[in-house]
Amino acid sequence: MNAAVDPHLSTPSGKPRARALGIPFAGRPGAWNAVTDVPGVEVGYATLIEGDSVRTGVTAIHPRGRENPGDPCAAGYHSQNGNGEMTGVSWINESGTMSGPICVTNTHAVGVVHGSIVRWTAIHHPDVAEAWLLPVSAETWDGYLNDINGGHVTEAVGVRALELAQVGPIEEGSVGGGTGMNCYEYKGGSGTASRLVQYGAIVYTVGVFLQANFGARAELTIAGVPLGGALADDNPMALAFSAPPGAGSCIGLVLTDAPLLPDQCRAFARRVTLGLARTGTTGSHFSGDLFLAVSTANPGAITPGSSSLFGAGEGRLDELRFIPWGFLDPFYAAVVQATEEAVANALVANEEMVGYRGHRTPALPRDRVVELLRRRDQ
Repeated sequence: MNAAVDPHLSTPSGKPRARALGIPFAGRPGAWNAVTDVPGVEVGYATLIEGDSVRTGVTAIHPRGRENPGDPCAAGYHSQNGNGEMTGVSWINESGTMSGPICVTNTHAVGVVHGSIVRWTAIHHPDVAEAWLLPVSAETWDGYLNDINGGHVTEAVGVRALELAQVGPIEEGSVGGGTGMNCYEYKGGSGTASRLVQYGAIVYTVGVFLQANFGARAELTIAGVPLGGALADDNPMALAFSAPPGAGSCIGLVLTDAPLLPDQCRAFARRVTLGLARTGTTGSHFSGDLFLAVSTANPGAITPGSSSLFGAGEGRLDELRFIPWGFLDPFYAAVVQATEEAVANALVANEEMVGYRGHRTPALPRDRVVELLRRRDQ
């Protein structure tokens, strides 16, 4: 199938994805090889590229779609390294649940985007917003390419990302919250992939979405081949960036329609670390690597935190169905495989960017990567 129409090979705008370079990946992807392969999941972007200094935006994900933000999902959180921020995780750790949209943006806009989720919910689902809201808003740092202190991300920008969310194939690279991000000191940003896992007679989907802003050039590994040494040239970040190589951050979101307990979601979130490790990173002290896994199964099974339910329905029991622990290994493999491919997609679906104070980040040299991988196979 032609790359222009095959969502495994290109994004909707025609940018190449990692498979277009012939990079091999294990596992069976979904129809779009994206987190939106999980039924009901919607993703939206608000991208800000303005003048010489604005390179930022917001990514919005609706785990159950825009019509069901008040139906809690089982969820689990893992911090590989806590030099970052993801709001709402105290309640996720306490209750094993989350509800409503998830947004990702830049470090200094994480509070503003938290407010965007509240605003959007109050507009479209006032019954849900009448109680308390503890939204999930996460961040990585884009201050190398973006005027991060300029206040360019407003509540309206976050609301726009939430409004534009849709199902189907999605863009990658320099879009949404990933607009100004860098990965392995190449242009990085938004990346996604999915895997299908059969359990009994049912095929479930595991989708991963990353905001990739981590890694030192020397660490870069693709398809098991260390490439960082051979690609050490043209690295302006090494000269201009004040933090050590590898600084940045990664937000990893795992969504699945497989029925899981909260502790199983936490186990999924922990496996993101292994997928990232396959791409070479050892995890910088200055990188905030925070991961959340959400199961969209069991709709209606968990009592929502609505004041209208206090004192009502006393005696009812919530009930979660879940895949037994002993059968989760193929799902763990799916998380690792999709995470590795999502990093590669964020790198491949990108072009060079120049931004704040003239800072430049080169794109991954796709032709050179293909040649280096070909040499490995000879």
